[in-house]
Amino acid sequence: MEHILSIDVGTTSVKVGIFGIDGRLKAISTQEYSLLTPSSNMVELPADIYWEALKKGIREVLKESKLHPESIVALSISSQGESLVCIDKKGKVLRNIIVWLDNRAIAESSEIDKRFPKEILYKVTGLPEMSPMWPASKILWLKKNEPDVFNHTFKFLIIKDYIIWKLTGKISTEPTISSSTAYLRLKEMNWWDEMLDFIGIKEDKLPPIFSSYETVGSISSDASRELGLSRKTKVIAGSMDQMAAALGAGNIEPGVITESTGTALAVVACVDKPTFDPQRRIPCAPHCVPGKFVLMPYSETSGIVLRWFRDTFGTNDKGRKENYDALMKLAKTVPAGSEGLLALPHFTGTFCPDFNPEARGAFIGISFNHKRAHFVRALVESVSFMLNENIELLKDLGIKVERVKSLGGAAKSDFWLQIKSDVLNLPVDLPKCSEAASLGAAILAGVGAKVYKSVDDAVKIAVSTKKTFVPNPKNVAVYQEVYQNYLDLYQKLYGKISS
Repeated sequence: MEHILSIDVGTTSVKVGIFGIDGRLKAISTQEYSLLTPSSNMVELPADIYWEALKKGIREVLKESKLHPESIVALSISSQGESLVCIDKKGKVLRNIIVWLDNRAIAESSEIDKRFPKEILYKVTGLPEMSPMWPASKILWLKKNEPDVFNHTFKFLIIKDYIIWKLTGKISTEPTISSSTAYLRLKEMNWWDEMLDFIGIKEDKLPPIFSSYETVGSISSDASRELGLSRKTKVIAGSMDQMAAALGAGNIEPGVITESTGTALAVVACVDKPTFDPQRRIPCAPHCVPGKFVLMPYSETSGIVLRWFRDTFGTNDKGRKENYDALMKLAKTVPAGSEGLLALPHFTGTFCPDFNPEARGAFIGISFNHKRAHFVRALVESVSFMLNENIELLKDLGIKVERVKSLGGAAKSDFWLQIKSDVLNLPVDLPKCSEAASLGAAILAGVGAKVYKSVDDAVKIAVSTKKTFVPNPKNVAVYQEVYQNYLDLYQKLYGKISS
């Protein structure tokens, strides 16, 4: 029987999974690591850390599943974007990987911003504005601050590209993972010469571009010895994690969106062609699905506000710290609208639909009637309102939104999923496979290895819904009024004019 291996390279962990052709997860391993922060705006990690975590994860899933390596016909990778790797001609990594969270290149980002107006950057790359996180800024920083590394770099890779090189010995990248470099042209899917000239590199310093479902190569003899995988296993190009998760949840056509409420809030809407927001509030990027693109509204603080409440006020009457399940059970005792208590979840500012780094969280309408349960529910509702803001923004741009597929830590709570359905007045699906990014990578591997006829065929076979939440008309009516109060509160505090 044929199986597919997926690798999900996250910020602080690598997940390795083995899937059957039917989409069922046979085994999964999570290997965690800690990031290095040499200074307040620097975030790095040695490349060997990723590779060692991957090795351990692969050997664990092979042992747990008791599968013969020959049965794994293909593998693919979903990963974080923007984490920059510099290798020389022999493949040696020249310095620690500069992780996507790294913000050292502030001056370089400003320099690029002055040369390329935001409107041009957006139309060419789909990125609304320049950021120190984008690899273009990081490469310019290396040129100025570490010229020896810059001059000896044979290829500038993103972390997923590096892992594929380690697996196959082949240099490659693909559009989704390169979409946030600030040097990939969105419509043409090739390198932006003017940006490369400005940061001081040529195209030959970058990898050739494959499609997400294209075979890059097979497992090399060195990787086979280290990992215990068969040399016959094909390695498929893969995708950035957000697009892979959308695929793994079945978000492959306009009308469906995925939302992931974890530490942050990430929304992915599938569109048929590059779509631009006149006010530049939403990034546009290639989808890993052939011929499709995505719009990706994003908010920096989301589920983390519940963590803050748990860690700060999560002690019950018996003096015990409560977990998330206990907090949700507590919030369930309060009616929709939290009896007049209203929260803003913007603890570290807002990103989309209104960019305001100075915005902060708030509770308004506190009375003697309000208990801990009200504050929990108000926070849950506020994150759901923030999600609704981003969906309304998509609708304003003419994007069809007919149903929502929920991912992330918050999707473990039926209570929260029902609130989202009531606030959005839309059906909310909970996918059967909670590891959507891993499943998305597995689907790409299966398509690339021709296990599936197409992406559509793969989704029909491997993706299913565990449960659907439909709006409660009574609560919908309550939330329509409270949502307007939420928008009005933000406008009064921070001057945003909301629709």
